[in-house]
Amino acid sequence: MPTDQVDQVEQVRRFNRTVAERVGVLHDHYLGGARPYGQARLLWEIGDEGTHDVRSVRARLGLDSGYVSRLLRALERDGLVAVEPHPHDRRVRTVRLTEAGREERALLDDRSDALAASLLDPLDARQRDQLTSAMAEVERLLTASVVSLEVLDPDHPDAVYCLRSYATELQELFDGGFDPANSLLPDPGELRAPRGLFLVARLHGKPVGCGGLKLPAGAPAEIKRLWVCPRTRGLGLARRLLSELEERAARQGSDLVRLDTNKALEAATRLYRNNGYTEVPAFNDEPYAHHWFEKRLTRNEDRPSR
Repeated sequence: MPTDQVDQVEQVRRFNRTVAERVGVLHDHYLGGARPYGQARLLWEIGDEGTHDVRSVRARLGLDSGYVSRLLRALERDGLVAVEPHPHDRRVRTVRLTEAGREERALLDDRSDALAASLLDPLDARQRDQLTSAMAEVERLLTASVVSLEVLDPDHPDAVYCLRSYATELQELFDGGFDPANSLLPDPGELRAPRGLFLVARLHGKPVGCGGLKLPAGAPAEIKRLWVCPRTRGLGLARRLLSELEERAARQGSDLVRLDTNKALEAATRLYRNNGYTEVPAFNDEPYAHHWFEKRLTRNEDRPSR
């Protein structure tokens, strides 16, 4: 491991130890309550907004099913949650807070507020601003670090969700709207192996971004349908998707990648320019395009090992 990375890893570990100690997760009775942190965190995550799919709660917390089942049994035994089969699919379990669970969650909220205040109270105004700003930045970066990328078939429900969201947003942004059937990629099946691939980004199990790669024989690779959910913008996800698509194009032997974009997508245009793309004359007849870009890719054998 490089020296600078060793130092970074040690800093992360020190930070984790400090936070764990300061917020009280080391105690069996979190915030002075009757249960450890894991149970309290799950109780809070379930929330009081109704019934939730157990799988979605587990995905948001990044926990394995066995551990979540044990936590739920403990909460159910104490009368705080009700775990039931889904009314339309008995293979799916749902969970909701009972009245006692809502009361305990409210108590957790009050004590969590008090704990947060205890972290801020010893600091002066400047230090409080520094701490909360640093926390916001750490939260943003940690959120970015848990986004996963996976190649999916364009007919997968998460891929379909992304493509529909992409089209809906462009419909609102483009002069005259947007109809995928009128574009040069009316069939997302072109983004299926061996002619291409479709990459989906997920956060806590939910699709939040996508990008397609066309791999035409004897021609440059082409990036299509690059989209990031508005709520996850600012995490660097578009840049990460772009980089991953370039990497995969290079693995397939492409030394040049192309893309086109609409004048309304100013942020996308900046992204491409800032990541080494050069504007070139039109290389296709895409009716929604105003700008055409290309980038020379580093050959795999020239890439540093990592």
